Amino acid sequence: MLKFILPSQLRLGMYVQSLSGAWRAPASLRKPFLLEKEDDLLTLQDSPLRAVLIDTSRGSDTESDPAARRRGGDPGDRELDAPDKHPSAVRSTRKVDLRREREQAARIISRAEETVVNMFSEARMGRTIDLLEAGDLVSEITASVSRNADALVSLVRLKTADNYTYMHSVAVCAMMISLSNQLGLPAAEREQAGMAGLLHDIGKMAVPLDILNKPGRLTDEEFATVRSHPVTGYGLLKELPGIGSATLDVSLHHHERMDGAGYPYQLAGERISIFARMGAVCDVYDAITSNRPYKSGWDPARSLQHMAQSKGHFDFDVLQGFVRAVGIYPIGSCVTMQSGHLAIVLDQQPGHLLNPLVRIFYSIRDNREVGPALLDLRHSTDRILGHADPEKLGLMDDVLAQQDLSY
Repeated sequence: MLKFILPSQLRLGMYVQSLSGAWRAPASLRKPFLLEKEDDLLTLQDSPLRAVLIDTSRGSDTESDPAARRRGGDPGDRELDAPDKHPSAVRSTRKVDLRREREQAARIISRAEETVVNMFSEARMGRTIDLLEAGDLVSEITASVSRNADALVSLVRLKTADNYTYMHSVAVCAMMISLSNQLGLPAAEREQAGMAGLLHDIGKMAVPLDILNKPGRLTDEEFATVRSHPVTGYGLLKELPGIGSATLDVSLHHHERMDGAGYPYQLAGERISIFARMGAVCDVYDAITSNRPYKSGWDPARSLQHMAQSKGHFDFDVLQGFVRAVGIYPIGSCVTMQSGHLAIVLDQQPGHLLNPLVRIFYSIRDNREVGPALLDLRHSTDRILGHADPEKLGLMDDVLAQQDLSY
């Protein structure tokens, strides 16, 4: 089973599937591997990585082992309670809250994946979905997003091609809740939106796995099978006592388009509910920013630009709200600056989506480390040119490993 944990929870014998912010780890640790070396363990535990995805079917789980807790204390407490290493840095209560919530979010996501895998497996075998369990999960995600949306939404985007189907549902759930907050929906409707996001793709459990995970182009017949999942999902869900109307609606209509060119019923404009319009935006965004068997994910800025240029597909007001909710440059992004520097995005600036708070740390022109220097782009002539891939730029591992998200 794939499971999210904090770097401080790593132990020898675990199988590391992937890392959140893998470019911050040494190149030798960026591919899946069995954690057997003490030096590798220390490197990852001391790294600024946000979360680690382990495969408990191929290595150890996180069962308590007093002998292994060589560093003492509760996982994560040491980092949060450490003295400020940079007294001159700009400090923010919100940032401390973000870091604390990221710990909570990592635990929620780990439980969420297990819950969704079990729930979808039941659906695939024709058994009834446990709506109480699903509701508890949505409530947990809602609480986390309400405390700090950046924490869970940024972590849940870490997924592999293998677990995409399950984590996509968790990601859309979280994004639906965050978007609901941005649009000012009542609390009850926020949880309805979250449940709708969690179950929107349940119909894919009726699609054969060899089609669902096919790395190449689908045949016309296979594509038709995939396109049947909204109707299939609606049929599965409507048999459940207590299922909400929003969940049914999003399951059936999240592939409709505002111009009527969607499916399955070619609904258009006002015939598409607000929940289905939200579902369409969240579903597409997570799909195109995620790595899939047949393609690599796009960066958030390119994805949002593509969606904004897809005339007739989305409700423009809902899409604008979504951009405000998730940001164009998510926290933790590595970006290229107009000045020829690389920087880490540290915080979003409400009302200034193109001008987040960043920390410059490297000069591309001089090929050397600089600063670090905080830069509030609201009050600077420097600008972000786009997302950067540090690995392609050949940056030294020790330079990357020093970068964290505190300020």
